[in-house]
Amino acid sequence: MTHALYLLDPDPSPAWAPFAGSRPISELRAGAHLIREQWEAFAATETTAVFALPHLAGFVEPGAPVVRVRHPVTGPALLGSSTFVPRGLAPPLPPAAFRLTCQGVTVGWGVGAGATWEGPQASAASVEVSGVVLHGAYELVRTLERQLAEQLAERLGDSDPIPAGSTVLGDPAWVVVHDAAVEPGVVFDVRQGPVVLESGVEVRSGSRLEAPLWVGANTQVLGGPIRASAIGPHCKVRGELACCVFLGYANKAHDGFVGHSVIGRWANIGAGTITSNLKNTYGAVRLEIAGATIETGLINLGSLIGDHAKTAIGTLLGTGSVIGVGANVFGTVRPPKYVPPLAWGVGGGTPESDQRLTKEGFLKIAERVLPRRDVAVDDATRAQLGRIYDWATRSSGRA
Repeated sequence: MTHALYLLDPDPSPAWAPFAGSRPISELRAGAHLIREQWEAFAATETTAVFALPHLAGFVEPGAPVVRVRHPVTGPALLGSSTFVPRGLAPPLPPAAFRLTCQGVTVGWGVGAGATWEGPQASAASVEVSGVVLHGAYELVRTLERQLAEQLAERLGDSDPIPAGSTVLGDPAWVVVHDAAVEPGVVFDVRQGPVVLESGVEVRSGSRLEAPLWVGANTQVLGGPIRASAIGPHCKVRGELACCVFLGYANKAHDGFVGHSVIGRWANIGAGTITSNLKNTYGAVRLEIAGATIETGLINLGSLIGDHAKTAIGTLLGTGSVIGVGANVFGTVRPPKYVPPLAWGVGGGTPESDQRLTKEGFLKIAERVLPRRDVAVDDATRAQLGRIYDWATRSSGRA
């Protein structure tokens, strides 16, 4: 029996800042793949729809499925949690109602042919599956190297020849290149796993690519050391990067260490921006988000930078910083560890420190930026950005 696949986003909470509200959680990157893509591989089918926050209905992004408000679903259907990253293929599924569980946590629900799903059913039969349960956006960093090691190992054996003039440290079979342009002088360090470059990737001389590492289609690597990261498509990046997740369509084109961080779409990391990813006490990192405190349990955690956020040149981001969607960080070298959505400057103690980007300004910036990656700003995109702006304004209490 083939089940239609639906994905369920969690209710908004500080743990999913700064991405909740600006995109479906299923469209976050867990290693080389989006969470949605991992579910599609698990269920061997494409996603019928994602159930997310009402203002995200009609979400527009290349490759994204239909996004809708949650509604009853007629079976046969599988409803997966966007906070779970499944591993492997689904086991045989019962014909009647069931729950998917991972180590005691319910991560999905099933409904049989002709039946209707209206919400989670705790009494349904349990089917145990393998994968990773995520408790917040910061856990994309915690699980990154493990996810990459598993995902990239499946890619071995299908590669173009190693580019001329490259230096390989380790087994050359662990260098996987697909129609990428690599200048002479690039170092591939594959002693800790594979390095995979997708179609259209450009790598400049002077880059050191250290496994496990995945670079998405049409991304430009401009030099410097890059280690254990997943860099989505259509990015411009320069090392020093370590253990970072780039969702895609973002810029970090200049010098400055960025480590153990998650970078949203259309974010721009200004020249000389540096993240701290380790406390001086070597203790676990605590997030402070709009008055909420989250104990991550992570020793290494840099910054969570939301979609459309920007940092000025020379910005220093403290350990466990969170930069909200659309925020423009300037006015101080070291901003607070939590910058709310749509902030316009963060100068300490001045009237300007609590200014907010206007809706017109937010849309104008997007209209300038998106075409630089050949993404048109049509009416649907403009309307989506407007809804995200309105939601971020309301949720931050700055209306």
